[in-house]
Amino acid sequence: MKNLKHSKFKNTGVLFELLVRQVASDTLNNVDSKAIPIIKKYFGKSTELAKEFDLYQTLVKEKFAKENKAAQLIEAVLVARAKLNHAALNRQKYNLIKEIKSSYVLEDFFKAKVNNYKILASAYKLFEYTVSDNPAGIVDNKDIIVEHITRKDVKSNSPLNEMKAFEAQDKEVRLLSYKILVDKFNTKYSKLNEGQKSLLRQYINSVNDSSELKTFLVAEVTKIQKDLKSLNAKVTDKVTKIKLSEVTNLLNTYKEVKVVKDNHVLNLLRFHELIKELKKA
Repeated sequence: MKNLKHSKFKNTGVLFELLVRQVASDTLNNVDSKAIPIIKKYFGKSTELAKEFDLYQTLVKEKFAKENKAAQLIEAVLVARAKLNHAALNRQKYNLIKEIKSSYVLEDFFKAKVNNYKILASAYKLFEYTVSDNPAGIVDNKDIIVEHITRKDVKSNSPLNEMKAFEAQDKEVRLLSYKILVDKFNTKYSKLNEGQKSLLRQYINSVNDSSELKTFLVAEVTKIQKDLKSLNAKVTDKVTKIKLSEVTNLLNTYKEVKVVKDNHVLNLLRFHELIKELKKA
């Protein structure tokens, strides 16, 4: 009996999501994204990759109240997938990975966390394996997708539902939205100093890589402490010196955090602001 293994490298749904995230990351770093022409080339309407991607999205986005309807949808998707040109699909997937590898470091590219990863992984296993390979495994993965399809949606005005509406847009619209978002961000936060901008860029780029983000946070805390100590040496008011010393020591707790959260980043931005005001004074 086969072990149903999942491969990010061969999962069309995962590959597309990673490419879109790469576009966002490149744009935030003012880099002409090589991922955009890759998306246009391999996910155009006439490609087998685009057809398979649409099947992944069907399982991710469609909703039914009853389990039997969800099960029928899964079977319909599997029938449609079986009708794809598998030789062309495998060839396009191979060339896609080859181009990604030539444009990015694969290890870094595949680090990002993907939304609906569990569902995409289950769909991949249903696409790549048959009941004869592992009956129990196939049933388990179908159950995962059925549960996802029949899960009740949250309220329409929730951030999660807004994100789902965004994800339902055409691929070109989503890419354009990223660009507009970044332009608005740069305009709104143009007064941030380089330290604050660097912190935000790293947080956005590495939010899905906790180890890299944590390493950056520790280095950033050390830098802020050094700046605060340097500025504290020039302060003459005793009360202010004591408060600055307490703040500097308080930052040591940030070096012990296991998971970097929004409030950690927000507070570091405020520390940067404090340093900016102290330099003015």
